[in-house]
Amino acid sequence: MTAEAGLPDTLRDLPTWTPDAVELADLELLLAGVYGPLPGFLGSFDTAMVIGGGRLADGTPWPVPVTLSVPKELTGHDQVVLQDPEGVPLAVLQVTEVWQDPTTQAWRLAGGLEGLRAPAHGPFHSLRRTPAQVERPDGPVLAVATREPLHRKQLGQLRQVAEGLGAQVLVLPLLGGPHDDSLVRALLGVRKELPEGARIIPVPLPPRDIGTDRATVLHAHIAAAYGATHLLGEAEVEGTAIPVAVPEPWAYDADVEVWRPVARIEPDHARAELTAEQLGDLLDRGEPVPDWYTPPAVAAELAVARPPKTERGVTVFFTGLSGSGKSTVARALADAVIERGGRTVSLLDGDVVRRLLSAGLTFSKADRDHNIRRIGYVAAEVTRHGGMAICAPIAPYAATRAEVRLMVGAVGDFVLIHVATPLEECERRDRKGLYAKARAGQIPEFTGISDPYEAPDDADLVIDTSRMTPDEALDQVLDLLVDGGWLRPA
Repeated sequence: MTAEAGLPDTLRDLPTWTPDAVELADLELLLAGVYGPLPGFLGSFDTAMVIGGGRLADGTPWPVPVTLSVPKELTGHDQVVLQDPEGVPLAVLQVTEVWQDPTTQAWRLAGGLEGLRAPAHGPFHSLRRTPAQVERPDGPVLAVATREPLHRKQLGQLRQVAEGLGAQVLVLPLLGGPHDDSLVRALLGVRKELPEGARIIPVPLPPRDIGTDRATVLHAHIAAAYGATHLLGEAEVEGTAIPVAVPEPWAYDADVEVWRPVARIEPDHARAELTAEQLGDLLDRGEPVPDWYTPPAVAAELAVARPPKTERGVTVFFTGLSGSGKSTVARALADAVIERGGRTVSLLDGDVVRRLLSAGLTFSKADRDHNIRRIGYVAAEVTRHGGMAICAPIAPYAATRAEVRLMVGAVGDFVLIHVATPLEECERRDRKGLYAKARAGQIPEFTGISDPYEAPDDADLVIDTSRMTPDEALDQVLDLLVDGGWLRPA
């Protein structure tokens, strides 16, 4: 594809590429100057040095590889226009190196960037700032970079450290999760409990699996770019751009019913904050989060981001060979859930989807993957809005099922059920004559005959419909959903 509208004539014939979500966030931070000293996306040597030792090739400390993956057909160009998912051009990459990742075999481009326009932002765009747009106050600035709301303990520690430093406060909500809007609302909801003049500036930074120390180094670098002189953190880490301010331990004093430093609490009166598991269990059951733990504004946002399981969106994904009984059990489940009430249900049966959503696709591996991704996208949208999506495709490939699990898991819950009916029984039931045609070579790439079925090792339930009646299979699925909290008992 070549660039068109919105570009100077000299750039309109250039190839275009839409980076993935992490790369788009990196692009925005590179263009905004948040990622200085990086000139652009990294080459092979810099990337290897960063991964191996946390430094660029010139010795400059840097914690994470910032790279750009592209299809091989884009590796023969000196310039590439990078655009957002809607096709809006954001920058021109001046390619200085083409390289192939030795671990993933992905093709990558390195080089500097020429910005064309700022990325468009949705909710809370009025809070967004580049470092150049932030007024730098006189004196210390204490930053807190967070993917979680600030509860009473963290608010108390933040106020104590800021007072000790005589610092203003900068809160940097790190965006890139499924509930960014709820995180920002929760932080705005406790603004009155922050020191006067505290600023909240959202930063696009999707999670990376880089370890706690490197994450702290990255957060400190970003905070420093926005003018912070200190970063609130759990431990000091070597190589940070600004010092990490570690607060003293706090706990809830049950005697006087306030949070304060542990050193000021009688040992038998100190109560720790809720663990992540305890908090999740309260939310899953729909019980209120106690006021002693977090302010009401935060509790309300927690409930929005994680509603009770009986109200939370969920995808029930059946996989198995043709003729295994997937569709029979899936249709029975949809009927049973509707009969119980309290849930909206969308049934995405493999054959029906093939006729409508995926009309025109073949049974090649690439098209099968496209079909499953389309089912996954629709299921994720149903799940996002609190419904139950029941899917019953063959879905023979583990990697594609994992993509769907990830897609759905970002917005709700995912339950995988393997209908493990043996091939011999599936062939015996062959009402459509598909297996016979496949055996005769009339249907190429037929799952179980001339194309593999990769049995899942991560299924939440395995059923074999050759060993049970359809009603017995349905009962097992209903029991799983009731025990998991997604359905109320009948």
